[in-house]
This record gives sequence, structure tokens and C-alpha cells, in this order.
Amino acid sequence: MSDSSVDPLKESVEKFNQIANSAIHLYPFLSQAKIQLLNYSENATYLVDNSVTGKNYVLRVGRPGYHSKSEVESELAWLRSIDAHSSITVSLPIAGSNGDDVQVVDHEQNPYYCTLFTFLEGSAPDEDNENELIKQFEFLGEITAQLHEHSVNNRKNLTHLSRLTWDYETILGPNPKWGRWQDGLAITPERAKLFSKVSEKIKERLDRFGKGPDRYGLIHSDLRLANLLVERDQIKVIDFDDCGFGWYLYDLATSLSFIEHKSYVHALIDAWLTGYRKLRSLTEEEELEIPTFIMMRRLQLIAWIGSRDNETTRELGSGFTVDTDSLAEKYVQYAEI
Repeated sequence: MSDSSVDPLKESVEKFNQIANSAIHLYPFLSQAKIQLLNYSENATYLVDNSVTGKNYVLRVGRPGYHSKSEVESELAWLRSIDAHSSITVSLPIAGSNGDDVQVVDHEQNPYYCTLFTFLEGSAPDEDNENELIKQFEFLGEITAQLHEHSVNNRKNLTHLSRLTWDYETILGPNPKWGRWQDGLAITPERAKLFSKVSEKIKERLDRFGKGPDRYGLIHSDLRLANLLVERDQIKVIDFDDCGFGWYLYDLATSLSFIEHKSYVHALIDAWLTGYRKLRSLTEEEELEIPTFIMMRRLQLIAWIGSRDNETTRELGSGFTVDTDSLAEKYVQYAEI
């Protein structure tokens, strides 16, 4: 008989803790290090404190079955490329004792891919500090443009990377990477009808928009606030775990993750565009499609919340779906113009 009092989230975290403690022994200089869980979402991320040297690191333990080893290695190759050819500050991988950037810990017949990264100082932007957030979004727009310029300029070298594709099919199609929004929380028949109409409009508009090389390439694809570190007037980008091939404007949509319904979003978009245009131009057609990418991301997040069990999804719950109604209604009106 199973124990109904056992919290599956706690059980999962404890399993990742075991794997993380095994992983640090694959780095000889961390033999006396201590770990502390920073975040449990798609992966488990730990602060690693090396008490001998006083240096900190970040250890990421990947969720089994989410990425292959070659996909993780491709992510790390792009990180090194960004570090070598841009001014963007990123966290870099550190090889284990066998010389590999990706260490493998086998647990219950599953391989867990573990990566140790350099530690970056800073804290995530505060979504409740509107004025400061608007200023930070101008910096973020400029940084995102740098990422996209790097992607465009190195297209030939990057196309061979084994990474995810983030387009309509993989986000909202029949078998999306993060699950179906139809299986999200609080999906009533009325809400399903509204969201289906939104999804149809998104597909129609993106089919017309196309995947030209000036608007589609290798992107970060998860630039939400939790994946940004602010230190004084500098913004650093972390967690390239979901980087893949998608529309460049999708990166703007991801930076608005979980706050799409906030009243200050229009100001954030304007600030982002101001920063972005310092390095890259956007056509009127591209700007008109920004609401499409925001709605696509919002529906993707409904699917994510419904298919994941972590502190973030528990906190957001069905309220996130309910708050999407007004956004969906406005988008349908906008898309039909």
C-alpha cells in the first residue's frame, strides 16, 4: 500500500540531491564541497561551495529523458562561442576529472547528465519594481540583439548543433515538448474553445510570417526573469538549457513569461525594443507579430504548469490559466484585424 502522505515533489528533490552529491565527486577539487539546492524546475540546480578554496560553482543535474548528451554538449558549445565572440557574460562549463564537460551519473537505470558551471554574481530582476524593471528591459533588449547577431553571423557553424526546435508544432502542435495546453489546469469547455481559436490564429499568422534567416535561428528561448542576473548596471544571462532554433522574437515573449497580464508589459516591450534597435532593426511586420509570440508563449506556459510539479507551478496553479482569458480575448480581436 502506498503512503498517500508522501509528497512526490519532496521525493523527487531528494533523488536529485543524491545524484548531485554523487556528481561532485567527479570533480576532484570539490571533494570537500557542500551543495545547496537553488532551483528545481526542468532540472535541479545547486550552489556548490568549495570551502577549501572559498570559490562557488553551480551544478546542474538534468532531468532524465529531456535532453540527450549530445544536445547538452551542443548547448555548451554555443555558450563557449558566445563567450569567445561577444561581450555577453555567461556561465561557462567546467570539465570533470575525465575531461568531459558533461558528467554522467547512473541512477535507477537512468543516466543523469550533470554539468558544473562557473558562478556568476547577481540577482534576478524584481517583477514588483516596475520602474527598475523597465530600465532593465532596455538593457535586456540590447543583450538579446547581441545574441541574435551572434546567431546570424555564425549561422553556418551553428546549424549542425543538436538542439531543440521551437516552432508552432513543438510548442502548440499535437505533441508539444512541454505538453498540451488542453491538459492544463482549469481548462473548461468555454476556455478550451477560446484558446483553440487563439491557437488557430497563431498558426495562421506564423505560417504567413515564415522562417526567413533574418527572423529565425538559434535562440536562448527562455529569457524569463529567473534566468537573468542583475549586478549593478549589468545583466547576465544564465540557463541555456532550452536554447534551440526558433523565431528571434520568441526571445522577447519568453522574457515576459508569467507576467504577460501585468499592466506594465507594454512599457517593458517599448523599453526592450529601444535596446534591441541599438543593434538590430525590426520591420513593421515583425513588430506587429509581437502579440502572437506572447500568446504562443502564454499557452505553452499553461501546458508547462499542467505537466510539471515544482514550487513555481504549485504557486501559479489554475489562477494563471484564468488570468489568460482577457489576454486571449484581446488577441483574437487583434489577430482578426
